[in-house]
Amino acid sequence: MNLIRIENLSKHFVINKRQSGIGGVIKSMFKPERLLKKAVDSIDMQIAAGEIVGFIGPNGAGKSTTIKMLTGILVPTAGTVEVGGIVPYKQRKAYTKNIGVVFGQRTQLWWNLPVDESFDLLRTIYRIPRPAYQKNIELFTEVLGIDEFLHMPVRQLSLGQRMRCEIAASLLHNPKVVFLDEPTIGLDVVAKERIREFIAKINRETGVTVILTTHDMSDIEKLCKRIVIIDLGKIIYDGNIDEIKDRFGKDRMLVVDFDEPATIQDCDLHTTMKTEGLRRLILFNRDKISAIDLITKLSAQYKINDFALQETEIDNIIRHIYENKTESAAVLRAI
Repeated sequence: MNLIRIENLSKHFVINKRQSGIGGVIKSMFKPERLLKKAVDSIDMQIAAGEIVGFIGPNGAGKSTTIKMLTGILVPTAGTVEVGGIVPYKQRKAYTKNIGVVFGQRTQLWWNLPVDESFDLLRTIYRIPRPAYQKNIELFTEVLGIDEFLHMPVRQLSLGQRMRCEIAASLLHNPKVVFLDEPTIGLDVVAKERIREFIAKINRETGVTVILTTHDMSDIEKLCKRIVIIDLGKIIYDGNIDEIKDRFGKDRMLVVDFDEPATIQDCDLHTTMKTEGLRRLILFNRDKISAIDLITKLSAQYKINDFALQETEIDNIIRHIYENKTESAAVLRAI
């Protein structure tokens, strides 16, 4: 069952074109030249209840504008957006009871209040029944490990501690959908992993739908089966993350530990990317040569102690798509 329905959704902004020089500034004051910017340009998307969807794109692609329309902050220029049968910008009061939002480093907690008092205020605002509230607090305390700083003022928390509390706050009222914008930004590896595990667990146990926007591709790879890529206001891909890997992730890295020094000549089949003593990191294209054929070729020339195969990282794939937009868009449409 689809929880989110977007059809032909657009958001346009009229901006003044800045003129250079003093003469241009004066001219702009009396006769400004206006430009139409299509931040979001006729996009369609359906998201089922319980999905975790990665919504990604380069800066200025239209991600934030789309999320702001989905949360009811912005009114669309054209098209339809519904979440759980509610039009976000028309029914704001009823709608906010059903969603949770975390916007990067913008806090929804009270800066000078202890965390538990902020939570209690949110309980009152959302009219959360005491048993449901207590159950959630116990769950969040256990999984996120926030009990050690529940009684500390928000201003005294580290970034990692505060982000854990922000995510807990967004889920206190059992929303149907939660929008997470850069939830792991600026965090260390341990804090990131803890938040990822919590998001996966809460999705699995409660069925909450998660829309995740991030520049950290590890978040996408570890949490999402589906990604939506937007660029220049248009969706250029909406589908399974494994299909992206399969199509663009043809390069593989073979890590080989030789028993003796090896002089490997680069060719169109493989390239040595790094040498570490007797270890070689060899990049190859799976369409040109298979891993087993490459290993067989190398073992015929040298004695191999050990080897391992590394998959292409998703962030390298996405970077390739962004840097080769015209070519990549045509390929993505064909997937």
